[in-house]
Amino acid sequence: MADKPRVKLVGTDGNIFAILGRCKQALKDAGQPDQAEEMMQRVFKATSYDEALGICQEYVDAE
Repeated sequence: MADKPRVKLVGTDGNIFAILGRCKQALKDAGQPDQAEEMMQRVFKATSYDEALGICQEYVDAE
């Protein structure tokens, strides 16, 4: 995988859809739209908040 874009999550909305949106946009801005789509599909299949958050963190460096 290419370099992970950085995403500031501290102090932001903890809703998983808000987090997913921030991560998706960061990946797209970094020229990684395929990774953004892959991440979204995996998150939608997650069975818990922690699993979904972990998947997001595989794709971005969360601050």
